[in-house]
Amino acid sequence: MKIYKLHKTQKLPISKAKAWEFLSDPANLKTITPDYMGFDIIDGADRKMYQGQVIQYIVTPVAGIKTKWVTEITHVKDNEFFVDEQRFGPYKLWHHKHFIKEIEGGVEIEDIIHYKLPFGFLGQLVHPFIVKNKLEEIFSYRQQKLEELFGKY
Repeated sequence: MKIYKLHKTQKLPISKAKAWEFLSDPANLKTITPDYMGFDIIDGADRKMYQGQVIQYIVTPVAGIKTKWVTEITHVKDNEFFVDEQRFGPYKLWHHKHFIKEIEGGVEIEDIIHYKLPFGFLGQLVHPFIVKNKLEEIFSYRQQKLEELFGKY
């Protein structure tokens, strides 16, 4: 059983409160997701993030195939971190930790994602060519979008 890990950090020249305000609003996820992903929230983003919140999305990650993705916010510590876990969707496991840390001149945002692919050995074969590259692309877009919104550190 292969579990993959993606670890990303980004520094932004904004306050911790402003970073938290943006990142803890599930509706903002659409803003920082590439348009070609066809990302639409269909339920659960009508209020600020809270533990136990279930959010349903439609996403089109590969080849125009629409997929329903359901996540639960399992842990929240205001202005510090939150964790979302996939309940239904394209991954066999998706556990995403988001941390916000104050640094001199702004904040550092850290994402740690552990994920497992479906389809056993076949999933492992396509990981380096499709999944890993797609996740890198999505997080590069996210970094660019956050810099457009809040400036470069």
